[in-house]
Amino acid sequence: MTREPVAVVGIGQTKHTAARRDVSIAGLVREAAVRALDDAELGWADIDAVVIGKAPDFFEGVMMPELYLADALGAVGKPMLRVHTAGSVGGSTALVAAGLVAARVHRTVLTLAFEKQSESNAMWGLSLPIPFQQPLLAGAGGFFAPHVRAYMRRTGAPSGIGALVAYKDRRNALRNPYAHLHEHDLTLDQVRSSPMLWDPIRYSETCPSSDGACAMVLTDRAGADRAPYPPAWMHGGAMRSEPTLFAGKDFVSPRAGRDCAADVYRQAGIADPRREIDAVEMYVPFSWYEPMWLENLGFAEEGEGWKLTESGVTGIDGELPVNPSGGVLSTNPIGASGMLRFAEAALQVRGRAGEHQVDGARKALGHAYGGGSQFFSMWVVADTPPTGWSRASYSFRGLSGTGHESLRWGRDDDPGG
Repeated sequence: MTREPVAVVGIGQTKHTAARRDVSIAGLVREAAVRALDDAELGWADIDAVVIGKAPDFFEGVMMPELYLADALGAVGKPMLRVHTAGSVGGSTALVAAGLVAARVHRTVLTLAFEKQSESNAMWGLSLPIPFQQPLLAGAGGFFAPHVRAYMRRTGAPSGIGALVAYKDRRNALRNPYAHLHEHDLTLDQVRSSPMLWDPIRYSETCPSSDGACAMVLTDRAGADRAPYPPAWMHGGAMRSEPTLFAGKDFVSPRAGRDCAADVYRQAGIADPRREIDAVEMYVPFSWYEPMWLENLGFAEEGEGWKLTESGVTGIDGELPVNPSGGVLSTNPIGASGMLRFAEAALQVRGRAGEHQVDGARKALGHAYGGGSQFFSMWVVADTPPTGWSRASYSFRGLSGTGHESLRWGRDDDPGG
C-alpha cells in the first residue's frame, strides 16, 4: 500500500513564559490545541486521534498525564497515544502522529507536546545522585559542557562562537511574539561577560525554563484539499537512538544524529542540504550546539561548523538561516521544544511565520535531540507535496476572495487523485 502524503494544516502554540500561573496543565495544552484547530478551521469532532508527548513525568509530578488531559484535548472516546523520548519527544510525537496519517490509520490527527517547568525543577531533576554518578554535575549543562570543550579542541574553534549564536537567537526571538525571552537591550558584550555556569557555557548561552505547549493538526490529501491556508507537506521524517554511554561513542557528533539526518535527506531526495534547505529549526539548548549540529546534520564538513556561524551564514538573512524563531535558547518548555522546531519549520514553508519569516523559504528542516545526545528526531517539510503528487489547482479558500476555491492534489499517474 502506498503511503498517504501528510500535510500540516494547523499550528498553535501558547505564549511561552517562566510561569503560566493563570492556567493548569490542562488549560495550557487546550490553549495550544484550540489555536491549532482554529488555524485549520476545524473543530474537535474533526479530529480522529490525539498523540501527546512530554518530558519525564517527574518534572511536574503528574504520572501518566495523558489520562488527565484526555478531556481537555477532546480525546474522550477517541484513540490517545503518549510518546516519550526525553528532550527529542516533541519531534518524535509529531512523527508518530504523521505515521498514523501516512499509514491511513487515521485521517486527521491532533498532536501536542507541553511542559510546565514552573511546577518542577528540571535542573535538579536531571542531576543524578550518588551512586549513579560523581557529584560534579548540575543539570543538563554540566553533562554537555565537556562535549563542547571536546568540540573546541577538535576543531580549534575560537572561544567566542557560543556568544555569537546566543546573541543571534535572542535577537531573532524579538521577532517572535510567542518566544519566552524578549531581551530588547541585550548586547553581544553582555552575552560575552555573563556569568560562567559550565565552562565554556555562560549564563546567556543557555536555554530558559519555560511553561508552554505546541500543537499541530496533521491530515491527508482530502484534509489538505479543505485547508484554508497553504499546508506544509512532509517530505521525510526519521528517528534514531543510541545508548547514553558506550565504548567509542562520539559525543561531539553522535552516530544516531548523522544516520537520522541521512535517512531524512534520502526520503526527501536531498543531495546537498546546505543548498537545498532554506531554513533550519535546530534544537540548540546551549549555544555551542549550533556549530556542532551543523556538522552532525551535514550542513558543514567536520571542523567547519563554527566558521558558518562566525561568517553570518546562519543569520536570519544569511544563506542558511538557523532558528529564525529564536530557538530553544529563547524558549524551552522541554517536552514541547522539539515540536516547536517542527512546527516553526512548517510555518516557514507555509509562509506564516510573521516577522521571523525567511524570504523564499520553500523547504525547511525541523530537528530535535534528547537524553545524553542519544535520541534524535527530524523532518523535512516543503510547500509542495512529495515527488509523485502534482498540483491540480492553486487557489486557497479564504485567500483569493471568492470563498470557495480549494487546493486539490493527485498522483502524476492517477488522474482521479
